[in-house]
Amino acid sequence: MNTCLAFRSVSLFLFLATTGSFATAQSIDKLYGKKNLVAWCIVPFDAAKRNPEERAAMLQELGITRFAYDYRAEHIPTFEREIAALKKHDIELFAWWFPTVLNDEAQLILQTLKKNDVHPQLWVMGGGDPKMSSEESEKFATAEATRIRSIAQAADAIGCKVGLYNHGGWFGQPENQVELIRRVNMPNVGIVFNLHHAHDQLDQLPAILKLIKPHLLAININGMQTDGERIGKKILPIGTGDRDLEVLTEIAKSGYEGPIGILNHTDEDARTRLQVNLVGLEKIVSKLKD
Repeated sequence: MNTCLAFRSVSLFLFLATTGSFATAQSIDKLYGKKNLVAWCIVPFDAAKRNPEERAAMLQELGITRFAYDYRAEHIPTFEREIAALKKHDIELFAWWFPTVLNDEAQLILQTLKKNDVHPQLWVMGGGDPKMSSEESEKFATAEATRIRSIAQAADAIGCKVGLYNHGGWFGQPENQVELIRRVNMPNVGIVFNLHHAHDQLDQLPAILKLIKPHLLAININGMQTDGERIGKKILPIGTGDRDLEVLTEIAKSGYEGPIGILNHTDEDARTRLQVNLVGLEKIVSKLKD
């Protein structure tokens, strides 16, 4: 049986080990339905260069009600407008790309969120050489835990969670993120799992999901290709990767029920790429439910 047919067969019997129940068409629709989707990488990644009002209106027209905000220096003056536009169009500010340290920019974000009484997740990335020695890794982990704890404390003061964002390096390894959460030891720290930064981890996906599921705040999905990043196919529309059905099946099997992010992350028009992802996701979900 080829891989595609095998996963179509498996999709008929999606066993959710964590609950002891089978995934139904309704539970799959809920997991991958529009109400559970989060738009990501559509601010600096948008050929149309939309302003806050245009962006919020676009999301409302597409039926996407959650938004993760990533920005560049040029967008800092429009922070307040962004929040106001989202509220006007009934879009939840679900997450905010956050600096790696509590610098002046980070403090401005915290002040803006507190002033506007919004409480998004703060997505924080890190680095580090994954080939460090055990001694070097221990020293790095200690420093990283201190760094993350300071951000988590500031976030907790205004009712926000911190999501460790895998972006490659030592910090991007799931086992290292779980260890950091253990060391930080704060209930408002979790994990945002980005598949476009995990092409080389696909063969271990079931084990990874089992490991990080207790800490998962969101999963950002993408068209997934075997060795995608290595062969220049890091960002693909959902439904065009050779492992998309497999990946969405494993997420459903894991018992994860939280938010699912879809992204642009290209130089294309953000609306066009989001729409393409919505269509591709619908096709994969149809196969998943058979």
